Amino acid sequence: MTTKSPRPIPKRRVCNRSTMQLGWLLLLSLAHGTLSQRANDTLLWGPYRPNLYFGLRPRIPQSLMTGLMWFGTQDYQSVIRTRHACDQGDGLDSYTWTEYDTREGGVQVIRDSQNNVKITTEFIKVAGGEHGGSWAARVKGEPIKSDIPSRISTIFYFGLEGFGGLEMDTDEDENGIVGEFKLSGSTPELDDFIIRVVDGPANKPVTEGPHSGAFKDRIGKTHFIGKPVPSGNIWQAKDVILKALIDRAREVVAPYQDPEAGPPDPSFILQLPDEVYTGSNLFAVQKLFTGEFQFDVFFESGSSKQKLSPSILDQGIPALVEAYGSRFRSVFPYSTDFAKDQQESLEAFSKAITSNLVAGVGYFYGTSIVDRKFSYEWDEEEDTIQAPRAKDDEDGEQERGEQGARLTDPKALLTATPSRSFFPRGFYWDEGFHLLHIGEWDNDFSLEILKDWINLIDDDGWVAREQILGEEARSKVPKEFQTQVPNYANPPTLTMAVTAFIARVKAASPSGPSAQDLGMNAQMPLNPPVTAPGSQYLEQPELALDFLKSIYKPLKRHYDWFRRTQRGQIKQYSRVARSRTEAYRWRGRSEQHVLTSGMDDYPRGPPHAGELHLDLISWMGFFTRTMRDIAGYVGEVDDELSFGEIEKAILGNIDDLHWNSEMKMYCDVNVDDDDESYHVCHKGYLSLFPFLLSLLPTSAPQLGDILDLLRDPAHLWSPYGLRSLSAAHPEFGQGENYWKGPIWVQMNYLALGALHKTYAAQPGPHQERAKEIYKELRKNVVDNVFKEYQRTGYVWEQYDAITGEGKRSHPFTGWTSLTAMILAEKY
Repeated sequence: MTTKSPRPIPKRRVCNRSTMQLGWLLLLSLAHGTLSQRANDTLLWGPYRPNLYFGLRPRIPQSLMTGLMWFGTQDYQSVIRTRHACDQGDGLDSYTWTEYDTREGGVQVIRDSQNNVKITTEFIKVAGGEHGGSWAARVKGEPIKSDIPSRISTIFYFGLEGFGGLEMDTDEDENGIVGEFKLSGSTPELDDFIIRVVDGPANKPVTEGPHSGAFKDRIGKTHFIGKPVPSGNIWQAKDVILKALIDRAREVVAPYQDPEAGPPDPSFILQLPDEVYTGSNLFAVQKLFTGEFQFDVFFESGSSKQKLSPSILDQGIPALVEAYGSRFRSVFPYSTDFAKDQQESLEAFSKAITSNLVAGVGYFYGTSIVDRKFSYEWDEEEDTIQAPRAKDDEDGEQERGEQGARLTDPKALLTATPSRSFFPRGFYWDEGFHLLHIGEWDNDFSLEILKDWINLIDDDGWVAREQILGEEARSKVPKEFQTQVPNYANPPTLTMAVTAFIARVKAASPSGPSAQDLGMNAQMPLNPPVTAPGSQYLEQPELALDFLKSIYKPLKRHYDWFRRTQRGQIKQYSRVARSRTEAYRWRGRSEQHVLTSGMDDYPRGPPHAGELHLDLISWMGFFTRTMRDIAGYVGEVDDELSFGEIEKAILGNIDDLHWNSEMKMYCDVNVDDDDESYHVCHKGYLSLFPFLLSLLPTSAPQLGDILDLLRDPAHLWSPYGLRSLSAAHPEFGQGENYWKGPIWVQMNYLALGALHKTYAAQPGPHQERAKEIYKELRKNVVDNVFKEYQRTGYVWEQYDAITGEGKRSHPFTGWTSLTAMILAEKY
């Protein structure tokens, strides 16, 4: 049987915009330096669609996007479980980038037991030309269990948004095509390009089955479709493609209703219709296999003048894997502290979680939703004009009023993502931790990410804590969390990335001229030395200085925003402190949550305009110290002195306002019904903050009590890491139980870093004890995360406070990947 005839397109380039429009955008791109900056840029292309199991795109707002889909053809039901976007509900055994280098490419292994297939995706970049180079990808599969059939349909698609066009160059055939599938295209940024899909040497189709004779003309062929898709909708490619496939399947299967004869084999029916429509900007290529399979996808930039062949993958991938392993061992050497029989598997584990973090970087472009009028009543200052209040819901928590929510102008962001399945978007509080790890592997790539985040800081100094850019990103976020509010903050962890960068610069040239000399007195060489990829900013300190100067003003604006909008009250409640100004309070909390703190449901006092938060003043102490360091580095002497004075005031107020000598711990502060100030003390991560951020001197009298609390098994200490809340607390493990006990790796990383770099490294009365705690805690954390990875195939968002089992979203290759840094003792 055949389908009804499509509307054919003529053999010419089908463009989505006029030549005049293309010329205008080209001029606009040149004016902004887009093309010149991206010439031979090995960072232009990447798996920057981390929400997909495998999706490639360039760092261009509207351009070419690709994606991989697959389903089993062992039955008709499997098509409704088509794999495309990462989803915990798919029940995959694992999907792991075993190696990924930002500038070369990498290898990902996907295990799908439900369809009895292990799919390996290989990706390699080929530099050359003037438009970001070319690339090659290979998708290959094999049965997980050799004694069970493995029948797979793959669909690889290409979608183009914005200016430009795509055209199918392969001769069309209503029964499919044999051999190479070819597209040609052009965009202003990528210029002309060719896309080819090439079969492997030993692929086998399903040839036997009910009614096979009726479908002999289509068996073993590549099937395709070309469809026009509205601008902004390429991300919904799966729906468009599967609708075409299922519509055809219903028509083709209709004559086979005789229950005695039975329906045709699913692989004969579940096929694309081999149609191309006028104005198509979405093309999909389907292949159907039994047993092992392989096909290659080549993107050839016209300016590179190089035709790619399978040999680029045959030779390039093994070389990439070997080079990656060698470099990884030099950057992240595994420790001999762990058992010898574990060391090889620990290295593979460390490589995988690092690769997944780096390959989980996404490029996002689109609008976000911002409400500039919303506030809770305890956020409103008595001496300001009251903003419209949101109504209370049945639970006593307040809902955002819709009248103030507005779409912003579209923005672009390169960012790591906490979880490809559950949080495929940018999170401010996570990103600082991500950049510590990424920066250790590829310093310059981490600066590209940091630069994009800094560019999000608005004129007031605010940056949204969640970056939900565009409809694709919003599709993964519940509606109640989509709107961002400009007086809501998040822990300023980006400053950790800046501090780490400065440390790397100093380590790279410890005996060279100072950055101030380079910036103010020294004449730069006309021809700076050529450096290795990923290290130019380290090997050329003048570049580092220029970068820090470029981010200094927006960071200072951001810092001033924190001090202005998150200020707490001291004088109003007769609080005694050395400074009358340095106190801080998270805005945007509800009765049960302080989402802005990052520790969502951690116990706090009741909401009150007079409350003060220990974690926020600690973050501000760290932020101030970072700004002091940057100011000194870039030669802002007056600012350096000013930041030094503020830091001193903050550190004094942490003790004056937040230390409870009776409880022997640091605490939040609140106000009772009589307007009296009192401490709110809940033993947990919050109590440790001045220690976690190394704000306490090694001689601080509070340090011994903090170490006692940290090491006490009745409270925070466990065989798996530090618990978020004391096991003796009445709310331990209760309610939502998000930050009421579970173990978080990034908080353990902060504790280990403070011990390793400060309290175990520097002389003090508790140095020896700090060394002992560090060694034991490090082993506990690594052993448990590794054990759960081996048991489940994943690293997890958090770990159970009693059993150590991985909990909540997975894979969580965001800050949980810091386990690799812990292994290599990189803090």
